[in-house]
Amino acid sequence: MQRQQGFDHTRIERRWQEEWDDADVFRVPDDAADPEYVLAMFPYTSGQLHMGHVRNYAITDAYARYKRMQGETVLHPMGWDSFGLPAENAANERDTNPREWTERCIEQMRDQFESLGFGYDWEREVKTCDPDYYRWNQWLFSRFDDAGLVEQKASEVNWCPSCETVLADEQVEGDDERCWRCDTPVSERELDQWFFRITEYADELLDCIDELDGWPTNVRDMQRNWIGRTEGAEIPFTIQTPDGEQDVTAFTTRLDTIHGATYFALAPDHPLAEAAAVRDADVAHFVEEVADPEGDEPQGVETDLTATNPATGEELPVYVADFVLSDVGTGALMAVPAHDERDHAFAQSHDIDIRQVIEPADDAAAAEVDVQEAAYTEDGVLVNSGEYDGLASAEARESLTADLPGAESTVQYQLRDWGVSRQRYWGTPIPIVHCTDCGPVSVPDEDLPVELPEFVHTTGNPLDAAEEWKHTDCPECGGDAQRETDTMDTFVDSSWYFLRFISPDLLDAPFDTGRANDWMPVDEYVGGVEHAVMHLLYSRFVTKALADLDMLDHREPFETLVTQGMVLGEDGAKMSKSKGNGVSPERIVEEYGADTARLFVLRAARPDKDFPWSEEGVRSSHEFLQRLYRLASDVDHGATPDTDSPAAAYVDREIDATIDAAAAEFEEMTFNLAVREVDELVTLLVRYRTRDDADPGVLARGVETAIKLLAPVAPHVCEEAWTELVGDDAEFVATADWPAPESDVSDHERERTLVENTRDDVRQIIDVAGIEDPTSIDVVVAPQWKHRALELAIDADDDVVGTVMRDEELRQQGSAAADFAKDLAAEHPGLAEALSPDRERAVLERAAWLVEDEFEAPVSVLSADEADDSVSKKARPGRPAIQIHEN
Repeated sequence: MQRQQGFDHTRIERRWQEEWDDADVFRVPDDAADPEYVLAMFPYTSGQLHMGHVRNYAITDAYARYKRMQGETVLHPMGWDSFGLPAENAANERDTNPREWTERCIEQMRDQFESLGFGYDWEREVKTCDPDYYRWNQWLFSRFDDAGLVEQKASEVNWCPSCETVLADEQVEGDDERCWRCDTPVSERELDQWFFRITEYADELLDCIDELDGWPTNVRDMQRNWIGRTEGAEIPFTIQTPDGEQDVTAFTTRLDTIHGATYFALAPDHPLAEAAAVRDADVAHFVEEVADPEGDEPQGVETDLTATNPATGEELPVYVADFVLSDVGTGALMAVPAHDERDHAFAQSHDIDIRQVIEPADDAAAAEVDVQEAAYTEDGVLVNSGEYDGLASAEARESLTADLPGAESTVQYQLRDWGVSRQRYWGTPIPIVHCTDCGPVSVPDEDLPVELPEFVHTTGNPLDAAEEWKHTDCPECGGDAQRETDTMDTFVDSSWYFLRFISPDLLDAPFDTGRANDWMPVDEYVGGVEHAVMHLLYSRFVTKALADLDMLDHREPFETLVTQGMVLGEDGAKMSKSKGNGVSPERIVEEYGADTARLFVLRAARPDKDFPWSEEGVRSSHEFLQRLYRLASDVDHGATPDTDSPAAAYVDREIDATIDAAAAEFEEMTFNLAVREVDELVTLLVRYRTRDDADPGVLARGVETAIKLLAPVAPHVCEEAWTELVGDDAEFVATADWPAPESDVSDHERERTLVENTRDDVRQIIDVAGIEDPTSIDVVVAPQWKHRALELAIDADDDVVGTVMRDEELRQQGSAAADFAKDLAAEHPGLAEALSPDRERAVLERAAWLVEDEFEAPVSVLSADEADDSVSKKARPGRPAIQIHEN
C-alpha cells in the first residue's frame, strides 16, 4: 500500500535548496586539482528569465550534477553580463540610473535561478559592472597596449542614431543594415576609435579552428567565413587621370586571367572615385544615390579614367562599381568577365568585351565552354595569353607573379580589427587620458579602476558631459588632460570572464595564472549559436593574447561547445514577448514545480535542436515525476535482490542496461535519450511490481537506480524520493555515486531488439489471425546451423550462396540450407550478427513474462529440436518462430 500519493513541489524545492546550500554541495575549493569546468554563457541582466534561459542553464546543471555523481570535482559558476546599452536605455525610460536598474535585475534573476535549483558555486559570482571586475578590463587594455595590440585611428564606423553608439560589423544585421539591438537603420560616421588588433592573430585563429574537434561544424564554418582568408596577388595598374598618372594596386585571386581583363573597377568610396565624382555629375549621382553594395545586380558608371593592363599594355575603361568594396581587397580590381560571374553580369549590362583566356584541359570539355553566355570560373589551361599559353592556371599564377613588375603574392582577410570604442555610459571606461603635450597616456595601474562618474541623463556620449570627471592631470607630465570618454564594447567583458571565475576575489591580478593553467580550458561550454562570431571569436583572441603575455598556458578557451536550440511557441515561432507566444518560467514553477520545467525542456529534444512548447508535454513530465516518487514510496530499500526467477533476472538486466545507456547519453548531453531510458525503466518497474513473485530487492535496486539516473535532471524530486527510499539519514543523492552495471551489457542492444521484435511478432500474428483467446504461445529459436550460415554470409564477399554451401556441415542440410542461403544473399550486405542459440533462448526465457502478462497465456521458449519441423523451419537467428495455440 502506498504511503504517499504525490509530492508537494513547493515544499520540497525550498527544503532541498536550503540543505544543498547549508552543506556547500556545489562549492569548489581553491585547491581543487583540475575540476571539470562546466559553464553556460552568462546572461545579460534583463531582469527576466525566459524558457530559453531555463533550457540553457538546465543543460549545464544536469551535466555538472552528472559529473559530480561520477566523482568529479565540478566547477559550475554563474555571473552577470551586466554592462550594456539596454540597461542604460531602461534607466533613462524609468528615470533611474543604470547601476540601480542592473542591481535590481541581478537580484531578481538570481532569485529565479535559485528557484530552479541550479547548482552554482555562488561564492564565485562575478558582475562585469562591478569596479572590482572592470578594473581588470582596464588593466588588460593597458597590457594589450604595451604589447602593440591596441590602436587608435580614425575610422568609418557603423553608427546607430537611436542608440547613439558605434556598432561592430557583427552587430549590423540584415540586408537593410539595422542595429542588432533596436532595429534602427545604421549609418556611417568617421570617428577616432580604439581597436584591438585581432587581425594580428588572423592566421592562428583560422588555423586552430581545425583543432576544435568538440565544436559544432557550423560554428567552425562561421568563424572561418568571418575571418575570410584569401590567398592571391597584388598588382599595380597605372591609372590615367586628368591630373596625371597614378598607380593603383588591385588584389586578385586569379592572376592567371589578367590577359582577359577588359575593364577596371573602383569602390564608390575609393579616392579616385570620389575625385571623379567631383568632376562628373553622373559619377556623383551614382556614388551618392544609386550605389547599393547589397543589391542583387552589380551596378556602376564609367569614368573619364583609363587603366593600363601591366600584362598587355592595353588601356582599359575604369568604372565605379558598387560590387567593389573598399574594405575587401584594395577597393580596386581588374575585371575579367569571361572568368568571373559578377564581372560577366556587369560586362553584359554595360556592353564590355568578354575575352576568354582559360579553357578546360580536356578538348571535349573546352568545346562546350561559351564565355559569351556564362563565365568559366574553374582553373584550366591558358589561351590568348601570349607566352603563357598552354600553362596550367596554378603554374601561370606563379610565373605571372614573378614576371610582372610590382606583382606580389599576398593574403587578404575579411576579418577587421575589433573596434572596442562605444559612445555610451554603462561600460568600462577606457583607461586613457589625452594630454596636449604627451598625447594619449595610459592610466597607471595603481590608479585603476577608473570608475564611472554619477549617471546623468543626456544624449550623445554621456561621459563627455561629465565635466568634473573628465578633467584630470596627465600621469606623465602632470599637466591638464582629459579622460577618454569612450567606454569599452561589452564583448570585452565576456572575452575573459571564464578566467575570473577561477579566482574571483584575487586582488593583484585578473586571475590566478597557476590555477588557470590547471583548470582551463572550459570542458563544456553551452550557449546560443548567435554568439558564434562575436563572443567566441573575441574570447579565442583574448586567450591567445594572454598566452603570449605569459599569463596562460592555454591558447583556446573552450574545449567542447554546445549551441542549444530555441524553445518555440506552440505556433512554431520563436518565443518572444512581442509575438505574445512566450511562457513564463515563474508560472510553470509555481504550477508544476522547477523539476517539471527542467525535465520538460531536457526531454523534449537534443540540446542543439529547436522544439515547440507543449503544455501536454509539461503535464506528462509532471506525471512522470509523480509516478517515480510514488514508486519510491512503496518499495523496501533493505531487501537483497534475488534474481533466481526469470522475470527478476530480466528486470535486473534491464537495470544494468539502463545504467549503461543513460551514462552514454549523459556524456553526449543527449538528455532526451537518457530520460527516455529512465522512463522505460520506471514503466518496467511499475509493471513488474504488480506481479505476485516480484522480488523486493530487485524492485528496490531498480527504483534506486532510476532516482540516481534522473537526479541530474530533476534534483528536488529525486532528493525527496531518495529520502523516501533510504531514509532521512542518507547522503544527498546529488553527491551519491553514479550507479554502475553489475553485469556485462555490451550485447544488450541485440537482446532488447530480439525481445521487442518477438513481442511485435506475437502481436501481429494474434491480430492478423484474429485470435481472441490464446491458450499458450511457443517461441522457437533457430537451429545452430542457421546461425553458422549467418556467420559465413556476413563474412562473404559477393558469392553468399557459394560461401554458405561450401561448408560441409551446411551442405548436409540440403535444400533447406540452399534456400536459407538465398534469403541471406538477398539481404547482403545488410546482415547483422545475432546472439547464439543458447543466448537467444536465455534472453527470451527471461522476457517471457512480458508476453504472458500481455496476452494472459503461458509462454514456452523452445529449441528447434523441441518444436515441430513446420514451425522450427520458420525460425531465423534473431527472429524466432512463433506458434500460438487457441481453444
